[in-house]
Amino acid sequence: MFMHNKNLMYTVRVAEPDPKLASLMLEQFGGPQGELAAALRYFTQGLSDEDPGRKDMLIDIATEELSHLEIIGSIVAMLTKGVKGKLAEGAEEVTDLYADIAKGNGSHTLALLYGGGPALTNSAGQLWTGGYIDSIGEPTADLRSNIAAESRAKIIYERLINITPDPGVKDALTFLMTREVAHQKMFEKALYSIENNFPPGKLPGNPEYTDKYYNMSQGDGDMRGPWNQGEQWEFVNVTPDQGPVSGGDGNPSVRLAAEEMKAVNEAAKRTMSRTDVNPVTGADLGAGPGSGKMTPVK
Repeated sequence: MFMHNKNLMYTVRVAEPDPKLASLMLEQFGGPQGELAAALRYFTQGLSDEDPGRKDMLIDIATEELSHLEIIGSIVAMLTKGVKGKLAEGAEEVTDLYADIAKGNGSHTLALLYGGGPALTNSAGQLWTGGYIDSIGEPTADLRSNIAAESRAKIIYERLINITPDPGVKDALTFLMTREVAHQKMFEKALYSIENNFPPGKLPGNPEYTDKYYNMSQGDGDMRGPWNQGEQWEFVNVTPDQGPVSGGDGNPSVRLAAEEMKAVNEAAKRTMSRTDVNPVTGADLGAGPGSGKMTPVK
């Protein structure tokens, strides 16, 4: 069961309303790197994880992310509180009210559509979607994805901190950013607590290809580094005339029954293109200035 403590996890002090800043904060409320996405990602992973230690960690972090969602939502609500009241009560002249809410960057959408409350959108107004949850049900893959998600969220918080003039909001964002660092460390520990954590999954890679580096983008800018040189790697320059790495002629093939092959051949024959004609097309008939060279109409 979940129980809610009415106190925020971190005290937030907003200096003054700022609808434009509120719209930017929505990135971490309903955006792909935001707190709701993180909470649901870890919560659903925890529900299905068979390891009691990871399950406990994932549910704990998911619940903390909901607390972070509450912090961000409260920041948005406080930053829009002034215009929210004015909009609801019509307390200003039309021109002044319009100036308050139409400060760009989606603040007008936040005020008009959502009444100044936090909306499940990103900062551009894109609705939150379950497509942000990229869990695949394999701990060694999901934990790596979680590490990357925490890293991306930290970067978004850094950017928000850099453009936030309000010291109280900046302080709260610094706390949230720091917790992304802590969560990344937790997920890394959980990943490396799995003795055989690479490659993800159960099936091994084909040893014929696991240590090859294919140089398939050649020219100025070719670089060598630990990712493609040393005793770990076999560096392969792919040439234009090189065939498939697995041999063969490089063409796809499938075995078909006689009746299936007959149907395929008949369809190919029926739809075959003629190369001995140059038909007049609708584009030719309707051609005007700027059409370029066309087939002459006889």
